[in-house]
Amino acid sequence: MKKLIASLSAGTLVLTAFTATTSAQAQAPTRQPVSIGYGGAVSSVDPDATNIGLDVLRRGGNAVDAAVATAAALGVTEPYSAGIGGGGYFVYYNAKSHKVTTIDGRETAPATMPSDAFMNKSTNQPYPFAQLVTSGVSIGVPGTLATWNSALKQWGSLSLGKALKPAAELAERGFVVDPTFRLQTLENKDRFSQVVPTAKLFLPNGDAPQVGSLFKNPELAATYTLIGRQGPSVFYRGPLAGEMAAVAKNPPKTPGATLPFFPGYLRASDLAAYGAIDRAPTKVRYDGLEVYGMPPSSSGGSTVGEALNILQSQHLAQMSTTQALHTYLEASALAFADRGAYVGDPAYVDVPLKELLSKGFGAERSCLIDPQKAATKPVPAGSPDGKYSRCGKGSAVDQRPDTEGRSTTHLVTADKWGNVVSYTLTIEQTGGSGITVPGRGFLLNNELTDFSAVPDPKDPNIVEAGKRPRSSMSPTIVLRGDKPYIAIGSPGGSTIITTVLQTLTNRLDRGMTLPQAIAAPRASQRNTASVTAEQSFIDKYGAALAPYGHTFTPAGAPGSSAAEIGAVAALEFLPGGAILAAAEPTRRGGGAAGVVRER
Repeated sequence: MKKLIASLSAGTLVLTAFTATTSAQAQAPTRQPVSIGYGGAVSSVDPDATNIGLDVLRRGGNAVDAAVATAAALGVTEPYSAGIGGGGYFVYYNAKSHKVTTIDGRETAPATMPSDAFMNKSTNQPYPFAQLVTSGVSIGVPGTLATWNSALKQWGSLSLGKALKPAAELAERGFVVDPTFRLQTLENKDRFSQVVPTAKLFLPNGDAPQVGSLFKNPELAATYTLIGRQGPSVFYRGPLAGEMAAVAKNPPKTPGATLPFFPGYLRASDLAAYGAIDRAPTKVRYDGLEVYGMPPSSSGGSTVGEALNILQSQHLAQMSTTQALHTYLEASALAFADRGAYVGDPAYVDVPLKELLSKGFGAERSCLIDPQKAATKPVPAGSPDGKYSRCGKGSAVDQRPDTEGRSTTHLVTADKWGNVVSYTLTIEQTGGSGITVPGRGFLLNNELTDFSAVPDPKDPNIVEAGKRPRSSMSPTIVLRGDKPYIAIGSPGGSTIITTVLQTLTNRLDRGMTLPQAIAAPRASQRNTASVTAEQSFIDKYGAALAPYGHTFTPAGAPGSSAAEIGAVAALEFLPGGAILAAAEPTRRGGGAAGVVRER
């Protein structure tokens, strides 16, 4: 029976009081990247969101209640990364049953979307990616709200309205603008300025909000309140559905807009037909632990799981740092080759998931790693057919462009009963489609650009009506026996997979604490000739890895948001019942981790 929880009173869920809109008076909440204690925990990229989740736990809510409340708050403070205009993947550990379950809340292609929607008919080439991003054609049917509603109905103790109320109050009251929010706004200024409601909301007086100022979003507050009162049907079948469809078909351009703003295929009927899907998680054993992840339509669980199977026989813990990093990079490349060849929406693609995650296939792929030399990239995909031989060579597969945006956000929660949530949600590119629903205060996703633009029938990720584009989101829960040990995830597009994999191996194999594993410099080998890496990784390890044949490309220009890879939020469950909550110390301005009662 669901536990009855009193209505959450106004003004109590954000620990910092905001009383003015000037930078001299507004006070930002403290960011604490590590916290240890009891009674439950929350970790996210934002202190306001983390504080809201913690307050839900303190008032008797469970991990699912806290996760939804935290996610809704991130829709306020991280509107360029997440919100009800997007989708995501929810992984849940039930302490009573000791079972892990997942919800696939990925966006879907509209029912009338053709497979060549991204192709220029006159040139038979894809339209430029920058044009597709800021347009109606990139907008998929949002799944985030359906995910929240499904999670609360199955496992929560709060109603949707009560779970949304703290975030609505935060949006009404406002949050203090930090350097990351201003930087992300400025990086999107050109396209935001070409959409009337987006420019009005995020570029007041033609400029990004100043650091230290108070940013309010009363339109989003009203939208959350409306959904709280009338339920998700007002979003999927009511007036909001028609408004989203209208703006996708005819984005409201400002005078002098230069982008083509291709009209989208989203219709109100697509929203009415949407449903979040309960799926069985992926599962692999690694050093006696059970690692659970997100199955297709995400490629996160299968690719992280396969890479761990490849690494199992390599024994990273016995290697030098350089050797371990070389082996991690090679295993990642092999797993990404198989991801590209075989993983897509299982409703449209026969994904050989059982074989991709089998020990035999992992061993066959692992044998291909030369301990002294990096393989020429891209490496061919393997053959997950159940017939494995030593060092099977696989078959060549075309390498396709990676168009996944590196935005997104992640959170983890745990409660005093032992339930755990690992949840990654997104609107794709930083700023999504750039199109704000007029009068509603939220951006729509550009998630359909995660499909391959060229309609190659051999590609498991081509555009198809009703299909979910392949994702790399990798919310993960690791069990020791039948009890939680680590819950982890990250934003970062296709680098999510490598971020989760590298952080796990840092913790499990390389002797790092969880905070150290998160803070360590990152590199992402996604089966490409050059490894994408943070400059700090190149500076620290580039010379040592060069003799193996690894070359490195900086993740982004110094000072840009793209220069960082990922933004991990994680929990570790310690002996004696304590929880270590950890977030990024510096990436994305530093995250926020908290516990109900500090040790």
